[in-house]
Amino acid sequence: MRYTALNATLKRCLHTSNPSFAAKSRQVALSKFEPNNFVPYEKLSATLSVVKSRLNRPLTLSEKILYSHLNDPEGQEIERGNSYLKLRPDRVAMQDATAQMAMLQFISSGIPKVQVPSTIHCDHLIEAQIGGQKDLARAVDLNREVYNFLSTAGAKYGVGFWKPGSGIIHQIILENYAFPGVLLIGTDSHTPNGGGLGGLCIGVGGADAVDVMAGLPWELKCPKVIGVRLTGNLSGWTSSKDVILKLAGILTVKGGTGAIVEYFGPGVDSISCTGMGTICNMGAEIGATTSVFPFNKRMADYLSATGREDIAQFATEYSDLLRADSGAEYDKVIEINLDELKPHINGPFTPDLANPIDKVGEEAVKNGWPTDIRVGLIGSCTNSSYEDMSRAASLAKQALDHGLKAKSKFTITPGSEQIRATIERDGIAKIFEEFGGVVLANACGPCIGQWDRQDIKKGEKNTIVTSYNRNFTARNDANPQTHAFVTSPELVTALALSGDLRFNPLTDELTGSDGKKFKLEAPHGDTLPNRGFDPGVDTYQAPPENSSDVNVDVDPKSQRLQLLEPFDKWNGNDLVDLPVLIKIRGKCTTDHISAAGPWLKYRGHLDNISNNMFIGAINDENGEANNLKNQLTGEYGKVPDVARYYKSKGLGWVAVGDDNYGEGSSREHAALEPRHLGGRAIIVKSFARIHETNLKKQGLLPLRFADPSDYDKIKPSDRISLVGLKQLTPGKSVECHIKHEDGSVDKIELLHTMNEGQIEWFKAGSALNRMREVLYGN
Repeated sequence: MRYTALNATLKRCLHTSNPSFAAKSRQVALSKFEPNNFVPYEKLSATLSVVKSRLNRPLTLSEKILYSHLNDPEGQEIERGNSYLKLRPDRVAMQDATAQMAMLQFISSGIPKVQVPSTIHCDHLIEAQIGGQKDLARAVDLNREVYNFLSTAGAKYGVGFWKPGSGIIHQIILENYAFPGVLLIGTDSHTPNGGGLGGLCIGVGGADAVDVMAGLPWELKCPKVIGVRLTGNLSGWTSSKDVILKLAGILTVKGGTGAIVEYFGPGVDSISCTGMGTICNMGAEIGATTSVFPFNKRMADYLSATGREDIAQFATEYSDLLRADSGAEYDKVIEINLDELKPHINGPFTPDLANPIDKVGEEAVKNGWPTDIRVGLIGSCTNSSYEDMSRAASLAKQALDHGLKAKSKFTITPGSEQIRATIERDGIAKIFEEFGGVVLANACGPCIGQWDRQDIKKGEKNTIVTSYNRNFTARNDANPQTHAFVTSPELVTALALSGDLRFNPLTDELTGSDGKKFKLEAPHGDTLPNRGFDPGVDTYQAPPENSSDVNVDVDPKSQRLQLLEPFDKWNGNDLVDLPVLIKIRGKCTTDHISAAGPWLKYRGHLDNISNNMFIGAINDENGEANNLKNQLTGEYGKVPDVARYYKSKGLGWVAVGDDNYGEGSSREHAALEPRHLGGRAIIVKSFARIHETNLKKQGLLPLRFADPSDYDKIKPSDRISLVGLKQLTPGKSVECHIKHEDGSVDKIELLHTMNEGQIEWFKAGSALNRMREVLYGN
């Protein structure tokens, strides 16, 4: 296959991020690392003018950013909640765990260079074990093959490469690439962090990233817009984290599905740029497509502090583009008074179980949650800014002044090399270390389960408090009995000092080493460092202008990397008498479908990582994980083993799930693995947005019960038939026959959200197969 085989029609569809369009207008570089790519405000403004003349109504900020990136502003159908938008994102960002599969897919497309600015960030494969430098050195050694692949693939195909130790993808994006009005897609569910800088940054699966890197328009169902009006001011113990913790309690883990959360109101200006990033970051936990704040002085200050004053000035000139129109209508409006907002601690086991600080101790006693805090962990992509670190350090310093240290184990994860170097220079890291803390590597670490935890045994009931974003069962340490609570870095620090979940620092006293009682003063700290940021060690590798001599090799014997083979095409027939591999009971996140932690090492090897498929999901038949009946042999086995057995017999299968199936991480492996092991359809009550798209991309049928109670009709021993697939069309339901062991049949209706293009993905076997068909005619 050759790239030169592109036909003229497709060439018109392809998009290159050629800076020449800006040559006649003001040129402001997107980043110091990409001096030849420019902020496209003139182009965005012109596109938006076309759309506004068509719609003739005030627009929300979310709409302005989305619609200014339309591929066809004159002809695009625009209806919030219904139409599918074809968009042209400004850039792509990939973290190392998902970049492996994304780059493998891009390589198989045959396209010689990425068509939009793209970067890879090494942050997921570093396990927290001893401390920053030793853990980093160990990770570089263990993951040398993967890092070499990503480095050479980036160099070959024009992708910037951020080396291990550079920091967490979302912090690097905020510091270097995000800008007000940007449309960015990233292969991580917490990509919305960039909304703190006034852009729409959206988490996607790797196949979506491949489309954009290939120069194709990116498709997104036109989101609804939830407005959150903020009044009052943040002060005292209340932090930006409490805004999203409160909102999670209101909307729940699925309340934001299909919507962008847009913040506005007089309270916005009391929140720092990085604080806004914290709020947008954790919007993923309410299922939101993304979240965004309007451009303001706090963002301009941050841009200037990170060496992008020219972008701040340029954005100021286009401020009308970067805020909602007066009179813009939201699909729903929620009001939060920051003056009345209490500090929150959410959990355990779900991020939407909201507990105000004055209630959590009572709830813990009532529910039997352990009140002895074993570990307090601050940092992560959600809360690792200079402001976060300085405010937490102000509490640690108070404790040290009274002769106290943390009673719980205490860890600190800097968000980037720049943050690490700056807090070390300014003495903040030393305060934490004297407090009893361990500074971990600039990486995701325990937040994603990369934690070699030694202080407890698996199965031991215990409590940890973190400033992370997610707290699903076994998320952080692979122990299902760990009760994880998410809160602000300030509260984590105070609780680690007391060692007790019942401690309320707003009202309770501590006893100093001199025996005297004292109460912690409210935390304080600098939003931005007075002496500017220290960039630390240079960890960026730019792609060479000429990459013809760069080789990207994948050893056929590798256990970490595996070149992809195309999935089989649909044979044109109905799917008949498919066994139910597993009927899942209750919550099923992408962690349940494709676990992280020790499995991260196989993210570039589809067959190996498929051995973790559904091992965390609860089998409705027996209430157990990773133990189900093989319907052909009658024997019980592990889920992946049974799936492989069915596949070896040429038998496809379906999986059945509950509400908000696939919530959590954007990992497309949760769709790739079922497809690889023979899955044909996933039938559930409802889907999380990113996962539903990932299933479509890999040629699986994502189907929903028209009547959610029909979930109860399916038994593990049933056979499922999906009929009338030749007439599969947008908006038309799918007929499902459930054949029971006694021979009786129930007929139910299943719904789908596939449009015509997505149905073509199913027919071709995957979106990548369809791309090849269009590119090369085969």
